[in-house]
Amino acid sequence: MQQHATGTFDVTITPQGPDFQAPDDVLGRMSISKQFHGDLEGTSSGQMLTAGTSVKNSAAYVAVERVTGSLNGRAGSFILQHTGLMTRGAPDLTITVVPDSGSDQLVGLAGRMSILIADGKHSYVFDYTIA
Repeated sequence: MQQHATGTFDVTITPQGPDFQAPDDVLGRMSISKQFHGDLEGTSSGQMLTAGTSVKNSAAYVAVERVTGSLNGRAGSFILQHTGLMTRGAPDLTITVVPDSGSDQLVGLAGRMSILIADGKHSYVFDYTIA
């Protein structure tokens, strides 16, 4: 049965050292740290790779983060994979639970998360199932 979780999160993104600098700063690598609130209570950490282009507001990123906490009262951890594209300002973002990454009470977790940003604040909508 499909379930639904919503809430907010705080995020810290930290650029990683010059060992990964590409010519003209086209490629980047960052660490991600989040604190989730609401139906998902917990923390996450992960890595993000970015790519910019010469066209304003066109870029891409991929990221993987491990979330640990409680999802609607079920404790455990799981991994999210992000694929994000921006085409001249039009976003296309997919965030998916990595298959078989759920642990403890989240074994069998599958689903997709959406991120909303309004007035500088981040929120999430998470539609999921647990087998």
